[in-house]
Amino acid sequence: MAVRTYQRLVATSLAVALAVTMTSCAKGSSSQSDSGGSTLTLWTHNAGNAAELASINAIVTDYNSSQKNYQVKVQAFPQDSYNQSVTAAAAAKKLPCILDVDAPNVPNWAWAKYLAPLTGLDDTLSKFLPSTVGKWNSATYSFGYYDVSLTMVSRKSVLEANGIRIPTIDKPWTAAEFSAGLDKIKAGGKFKYALDLGTSATGEWWPYAYSPLLQSFGGDLINRTDFTSADKTLNGAAAVKWATWFRSMITGGFAPLKSGADPIADFGNGVSAILWSGQWSAVPLVKKFGDDVVFLPPVDFGNGPKIGGGSWQWAVSSGCANQAGAMDYMKFASQDKYVASVATATFNIPATDAAAAVVKGYEKGGAYDIFRQYSKKFATIRPPTPGYPFIATEFTKTAQDILNGADPKTELDQAVLDIDANQKSNNNFS
Repeated sequence: MAVRTYQRLVATSLAVALAVTMTSCAKGSSSQSDSGGSTLTLWTHNAGNAAELASINAIVTDYNSSQKNYQVKVQAFPQDSYNQSVTAAAAAKKLPCILDVDAPNVPNWAWAKYLAPLTGLDDTLSKFLPSTVGKWNSATYSFGYYDVSLTMVSRKSVLEANGIRIPTIDKPWTAAEFSAGLDKIKAGGKFKYALDLGTSATGEWWPYAYSPLLQSFGGDLINRTDFTSADKTLNGAAAVKWATWFRSMITGGFAPLKSGADPIADFGNGVSAILWSGQWSAVPLVKKFGDDVVFLPPVDFGNGPKIGGGSWQWAVSSGCANQAGAMDYMKFASQDKYVASVATATFNIPATDAAAAVVKGYEKGGAYDIFRQYSKKFATIRPPTPGYPFIATEFTKTAQDILNGADPKTELDQAVLDIDANQKSNNNFS
């Protein structure tokens, strides 16, 4: 599971690049690959993920046998080529009726007129975790079966040996506590690094993992009031404080400039004492350390603890010739039992309480229920603007340059100029 989730976050960089360069040229296109007959084509990025693909195929099989009006046909793509296939099909007006989409790209794809608002699902989706429902301009365009949760990972024995309080969901570490704890671990000399931030990952991992830290400092990727400018949000005093702290983790010798290829394995092998990772690290680390491993809430750097929210979701294409059939499938597929089956297959956080109750480990009080609680309490979706793919690319480059020694204020100012110019050149995606 660790490898799969890690690869997903890395691979999304391709989605970012494609969305930046291709949506505007395809804007206004409609899909015509499904001719309006009884067969509805469904596209998924899960060709390389046997467990999740099997669970989707099972839902489709159940739907096809449940009624005689429509038949859904699955076409699976390798994740690395999926977004290329979607953007090419959109330009050629050959999108399928049903498709999956990574949550932060939903506003971009809706703005580009790839997607149709979902109808008849308001009551059902009101029971889903907010981060698993994709919205833009007050309309709902997608829903997902699961989310994932970031977490600070450590070991009770390590924290206790260094006199560090074990934080709880109701009382996370403050910035001062976290800093003091890192100092103690570093001074102890038993670990190469007190902290591993997972900086070897690429692509979407960077905004997913590090913009919540920025938000906890009080900054953000863009002003969310009207999504027209990042000025004073990405380059204000709070953002500069975040960037300075981020860089200090490297210059202070607390964390590596570039993590190892597998930060979870490094943590398991005693390279680091605290790891910024996700619930996908639970299975291998519990297997290795048992009850000694602890999955802790994010640090409160002054503006509340934050983690990223939003994973893969399902949507209907705007040009689908059989909207009634596509919406019928979406309603059928949103049942709790299917939320549970997909969450079980992926070991991710079930999107509904009813599904969580029957997914082993995620039931109330279960071994992994804490991740669902973190998601409920701390998740912040990436900015729901069609400009997000460009913002993500700019943030990633900026954060990497800062870690490599560039001046924080200079880099953040340039990122704001670039982001604002992109928003303006697209009329703020209105």
